[in-house]
Amino acid sequence: MKSVHFLSAFVLLALASSIASAYDPTPLQDFCVAINDTETGIFVNGNLCKDPTLATVDDFTYRGLNIPADTNNQLGSYVNRLSVDTFPGINTLGINLGRIDYAPGGVNPPHTHPRASEILHVQNGTLYVGFADSNNTLFSTILYPGDLFVFPLGMVHFQVNIGKTDAVAFASFGSQDPGFVNVANAVFGTNRLIKPEPLARAFMLDVNVVKDLQEKFLSSD
Repeated sequence: MKSVHFLSAFVLLALASSIASAYDPTPLQDFCVAINDTETGIFVNGNLCKDPTLATVDDFTYRGLNIPADTNNQLGSYVNRLSVDTFPGINTLGINLGRIDYAPGGVNPPHTHPRASEILHVQNGTLYVGFADSNNTLFSTILYPGDLFVFPLGMVHFQVNIGKTDAVAFASFGSQDPGFVNVANAVFGTNRLIKPEPLARAFMLDVNVVKDLQEKFLSSD
């Protein structure tokens, strides 16, 4: 009897572990093209799904990632990440893709993706990239056209164009919605500001410096 209880507990534990490690639900259908039609749509995984008999090849096609984006902004970069709104065919498939354009010196600032690992492919330019793990170890390198680099799930990472020309990279994600948390905005630019005193102590800054940073991040929204 004890062996039966042990086996049952083991099976439940294994099942719980498998559920906990699944970031996107495994689809139970061939596809689930996202749609906003509440009359005919079927609600699956946060989105309504088009009747599969009405799906067309256009639902699974996206055009336009060959077009350079405007990088004339404070960061000198622009991220065009797809979503089910722009590319409805990716809904429930557990994948996503984005194009990143960088002006010379442009930066994709330190950030995390809470729901997906990322693999970056450099098409043009020279990028300095890296991430820090939970032991504060930095893994960084310089990438050239054709190079790949992977950012593990949840790790703070960044990219900088260190070349003298524009750079382009494509990022692939293991989730249809990897999420995006800009570290600086999450610290200094929250819609309800964190009190400056704990931030000053945590970052070893003067309180007035923290207040100045908060004003800058709020004014940049």
